[in-house]
Amino acid sequence: MQTSASPGLRVGIVTVSDRAAAGSYEDLSGAAIRDCLTRWIASPWEEAYRCIPDERSQVEASLIELSDWHDCALIITTGGTGPALRDVTPEATTAVCSRMLPGFAEAMRAESLRTVPTAILSRQVAGMRNSTLIVNLPGKPAAIEVCLQAIWDGMAPCIRLLRGSTFTNSESAPLRARLTPAPATPR
Repeated sequence: MQTSASPGLRVGIVTVSDRAAAGSYEDLSGAAIRDCLTRWIASPWEEAYRCIPDERSQVEASLIELSDWHDCALIITTGGTGPALRDVTPEATTAVCSRMLPGFAEAMRAESLRTVPTAILSRQVAGMRNSTLIVNLPGKPAAIEVCLQAIWDGMAPCIRLLRGSTFTNSESAPLRARLTPAPATPR
């Protein structure tokens, strides 16, 4: 987490896991989100962290709290996106959002499917609550960077549209404009 004298972007990181919330499992996914943001955001930002069990009411309450009371510009959740009965993060996210942004989830699944056949089981969603972008990521730590890379180009512009300002990318941010060579111009 970066800090500075002037307040920066506030980011909510929410781990949804019965085991991590009970303290019987280390929250590696929340740490993976924090690591990506630290490497990829150059401007000041601060974190609001929650680790909660797979309970829909608690997920909804955490998202509302971070959006409405802590004024997070971005909330990233991890966990609770699979097909198991306890996986309720997408339902909780959908319930608190005023508009859904399906392109984020489509991009994450498409990228994940390149290497993980079971990514088709992931039910993550993304949406907006007031001026907050909320994005669900899978619970597997290895999937965090893959999914964030897939949507990174859209996150800053979305936050700018919702808030009027956004974060600055670092040189190590996974921008596709830098990853994909520009097409050759005909002579």
